[in-house]
Amino acid sequence: MPKNLSSVAEAMTAFMQIIGLAKESLRKILLRGEFEEYSEDRRMHCTARLVEMLNQYSDALHKCDESDPKNNFLVEEIKVLEEVKGICLPNFLPRNAFLSILQGKVRAISSIPIGFVEQVWTYIEEVVISLLMRHSDNYYQLQLCARRAGHNLMAKMKERSIKWMTEIVDMEKLTDYTCDPEYVAEWNRLMAHQNAFIEGVLGDKERPSTITIEGIGEVEVEGLRRYPLMLPQAFDLKMRMAAYWKVVMRRFVDFMALHLQLSISNLVNKEMEAEIVNELMGPYGGGIERMLEESPAVAVKRANLNKSIRKLRDSKEVVAKIMDSFICYVD
Repeated sequence: MPKNLSSVAEAMTAFMQIIGLAKESLRKILLRGEFEEYSEDRRMHCTARLVEMLNQYSDALHKCDESDPKNNFLVEEIKVLEEVKGICLPNFLPRNAFLSILQGKVRAISSIPIGFVEQVWTYIEEVVISLLMRHSDNYYQLQLCARRAGHNLMAKMKERSIKWMTEIVDMEKLTDYTCDPEYVAEWNRLMAHQNAFIEGVLGDKERPSTITIEGIGEVEVEGLRRYPLMLPQAFDLKMRMAAYWKVVMRRFVDFMALHLQLSISNLVNKEMEAEIVNELMGPYGGGIERMLEESPAVAVKRANLNKSIRKLRDSKEVVAKIMDSFICYVD
């Protein structure tokens, strides 16, 4: 049965204890990876589940068509180079050609990080609401406030993360930059195969339909022979993008992991308690005094119990009268 609180002071004490216990449980399962309270429920082993979701998110990014350098090899590069031609010196790689391809690739994968944000906050919402309901189980009115506060807070956190990820996507589309030396090293490794590739496409008398490039894989080249003058630039552009795309993918995953950890920490240590207090003290919460009220289910049980007591009392009186009448008859 739910606990009965007789004063505002008791209600406030119970409220603070419940919030403190809920926060500590969330710290354990969301931040420290301690799940002794839920040893049989793998769904509540939160740090492990979050890592699994991050790994699935990373796999989705790296396995999509935009991350496969063999896909339509040099076709997009040649098409873009055709459109950015101008009156200028030859053999200069136009930066707007690189940006055009980059923007298209980022735009194509933008739904993956946004979808991950929605997925991960839906999971965290389930965990937080479940835990709040468990710790406030004896206090119906607090449960109502905690549930509303939990849903409202999760909606805010999700919206905030989506806005943040949208900004990351927009930044990646806006400019091409990295200080990671691995970009140049990877580009040099790939460019080392340029001469052999062009010779295979244009000079090989057997005219192979595919050529294998170390670090890229087997690519189709049959249609590339129509663009002999553009092949060097297109190859260079492709290899720059292949090297830079690895940087972009790492940023999407690493930034998300850092953002998620900070957001969860703020949720547990700062925002959850404030949201529940605001909900409890707000116009729909009714204040701490509402914790003194019984739940509707308990109120119904109490009413039924009182009705039964009245019936028993009435029955007792009827029986007493009958016994009195019987005694008088015997006399």
